[in-house]
Amino acid sequence: MKFFSFVRVRIVRTLFVAFMVGCLLAVLPGLAQNNSNQTNFIAPIMLDGRKVFEVTPSAQYSAQERAEYVNQVLQELVETAESPISVKITSKDKIPVIEINGQHLVSVTSDDTPEGRSPQEQAEFWRKKLQTVIQKAQYERTPIYLIQAILLSIGCVLLAIALSWLLGKLWCDWLKPQLDKEAAESAPLEGTKQVNSPKFAGQVLLTLIRCAIWVYAVIYITTQFRQTRQLSRILTDTLIASLTSDMIPLGDNSYSVLKLLILIGLFVGLIILAKVIKQGLRSRILRFTGLSRAAQETIAIIFNYAFISITSLVLLQLWGLDISSLTVFAGVLGVGIGLGLQGIAKEFISGLVLIFERPIQVGDFVDVGGLMGTVEHISVRSTEIKTLDDISIIIPNSRFLESEVINWSHHSSISRLKIPVGVAYGSNLTTVRAALIDAAKEHIDVLAQPAPRVFFKGFGDSSLDFDLLVWISEPPKQFKIKSDLYFRIEVILRHRDVEIPFPQRDLHVRSGNLPIDISPQLVESLAQLSQSLAKWLDQQSTVSPPPDGNGHGKH
Repeated sequence: MKFFSFVRVRIVRTLFVAFMVGCLLAVLPGLAQNNSNQTNFIAPIMLDGRKVFEVTPSAQYSAQERAEYVNQVLQELVETAESPISVKITSKDKIPVIEINGQHLVSVTSDDTPEGRSPQEQAEFWRKKLQTVIQKAQYERTPIYLIQAILLSIGCVLLAIALSWLLGKLWCDWLKPQLDKEAAESAPLEGTKQVNSPKFAGQVLLTLIRCAIWVYAVIYITTQFRQTRQLSRILTDTLIASLTSDMIPLGDNSYSVLKLLILIGLFVGLIILAKVIKQGLRSRILRFTGLSRAAQETIAIIFNYAFISITSLVLLQLWGLDISSLTVFAGVLGVGIGLGLQGIAKEFISGLVLIFERPIQVGDFVDVGGLMGTVEHISVRSTEIKTLDDISIIIPNSRFLESEVINWSHHSSISRLKIPVGVAYGSNLTTVRAALIDAAKEHIDVLAQPAPRVFFKGFGDSSLDFDLLVWISEPPKQFKIKSDLYFRIEVILRHRDVEIPFPQRDLHVRSGNLPIDISPQLVESLAQLSQSLAKWLDQQSTVSPPPDGNGHGKH
């Protein structure tokens, strides 16, 4: 089932790309033809925005002057004539002349005639085209055609709305769920969180197709009305000329904006193709080789950049762009890197050092400036680390080269943990040592070799201090292992009657006289205050005698 879903997604992607390429190939010949005709030696004969044919200069008039005269005559006759307009061919001085309602319109010279055709044949060809275009022009001025054009325009708008809605429905109900499902299935295989680039590309492609539908709808509607047909043609010719004219010089050649846009689109497609190939190589080929995760990631990254570099050079050569012509851009890029892009260049070179020197690899457990986690992805600019809290942190590559990095998995994932323990003075040291060794051996994540060790660290202020040293093979689990060991050590020491002390401090207070120096002025003031207080108390006792038993004072 997964295989068929994968195939369906690939088929839809291929159909979308084929549709866009087909549209491009269908438009390019017309653009090239229109561009090739934009010269000073020919001028078009137009009627209501439709090009009938093209004329060349004659002995007396330029091509533009001949075209202006013919266009004016045609426009006046179509606007004023009520009966059917007749187009005939006469001869003057052995030169075919096209007349319209008996009025001279244009003479067909040998310069107007292509190779393999006589002037008389060319005149007959022009007459038929004029007759057809005039009939269309007269019909477009009738109310029936106006109603028909309005209905066709409304139908075109409704069709564009329906196609746009249908594409959105197809995207939301079928293609998008398939891409989300594929991304969800490939994420566990790759072990990293990556942006769903096929989904983003599909959204961009959907937007482009919708825009193309509405552009074609607007062009079709404007060509239905003679009032807007000429304006539409002018705008279209101006846009096409600006896109197809070779105005950007690169080396010995010049390129148009359209060619450069197509080249940029090819480069974007190349990058997307390289990413898809990289994901397929990593998830469907390298994972079955038995290589380590770090080796698989390194091979995939090297292949990705090598593929992009080689195919870019091939694409530029096939496009006809001389690589040596890019030396100026390379010089400008070098100046930009030296001045404004120092940080990016610094991270880029640091990323290359990390990829090829490999001091850290994908899957390593590292500690960078207090940020501890597992390396998930290494790019040329930054490195992604997933912490023990399942938080992804993006760290610039230069930090791994400019600061101290603790790599718990470098060369070997075996690392040592130190667990400090303190016991009360007077404890049996042999019992303490045996208890610590037993607690370490009971833990499943503690390695038997090297064997756990206990060191007597020294005499502390309140305890006898020991260090329990154990070796583990999974550094990301070190905090859990420490916690488990502390739990087990406390239980074992309590069962073996070994006391774990808490910090104690003794405070000794000495008894005796506390000498205090008092100034004579303060002694005298206190004596005077005491005498005044005694006199006031005597006066109060004389003025207010104590009450008798009935609550009345004695008199």
